[in-house]
Amino acid sequence: MHPLVAVHLAVLLFGAAGLFGKLVLLPPTLLVLGRVVFAAGALGVFLQWRERTGRAAEPGGTDPAPPAARRWSLVGLGILLAIHWVTFFHAIQLSTVAIGLLTFATFPIFTALLEPLLPGERFEAGTLAAAAVSLAGIAWVVPTPDWNDPYTQGAFWGVVSGATFALLSLANRLWVRDTAAARLAFHQDLWAAVVLLPFLVTATRWPTPSEWLALAFLGVVLTAGAHALFIHGLSGVRAGRAAVIASLEPVYGVVLAVLVLGERPEARTLVGGAVVLAAAAWVSRPARANG
Repeated sequence: MHPLVAVHLAVLLFGAAGLFGKLVLLPPTLLVLGRVVFAAGALGVFLQWRERTGRAAEPGGTDPAPPAARRWSLVGLGILLAIHWVTFFHAIQLSTVAIGLLTFATFPIFTALLEPLLPGERFEAGTLAAAAVSLAGIAWVVPTPDWNDPYTQGAFWGVVSGATFALLSLANRLWVRDTAAARLAFHQDLWAAVVLLPFLVTATRWPTPSEWLALAFLGVVLTAGAHALFIHGLSGVRAGRAAVIASLEPVYGVVLAVLVLGERPEARTLVGGAVVLAAAAWVSRPARANG
């Protein structure tokens, strides 16, 4: 699959995943644990099938397995992935799908701020201005700056989710140079599951049968598929350009939330979200994100 198409499809699936913060009434840690367990299982089956059938690894990694010298760093990526998804669903459960997605959409700003840390990348002063504009948009997204307001808390955790996703995107861009995308996604989901396993001790109940089905769909389709597609896409799409495409995620998610959940965002939330998306699109503009 062409990397650009893979990123677009992944973003659509990621947008749909946001609805499960409202559809599955489990704590974020257990929701994400179920998600990554099913995702790792699905990717593990796929990798075994590919090895048995002798099919070549997909583009995005000349070596189908992580290099031994760097394998332990996957633990750190699994931790980042767990933090990203837990804060993402926590934001949505505290507030709304729209607020969670629109504040998460700040991740291109963080990508632009952190990208100069990679070899061959340079910093642009305009990124700071875009960050200021994005903060102004976030101020419009929430109805009040009071920390006791759950919408304000949701916006905060949405921004944290965006920051950790930016770190993951940049790290994956380095990894896909020598590791197949599906195997990389498998290891990250597996380590995220290991990190979250201790939270089972605090569980007050087990998922119902319908919740297990929802978690399976979330893990297999909206995570295993979307995660592998996005990482694969980064093998041929610069992180900044991928960020432009990813800015469509809250658009997909908000529309689906209206259609499926009947959740209609306030006008100020949409205005603030538009400001955030505009700033994110500007720092990720094609002229800047060649590739």
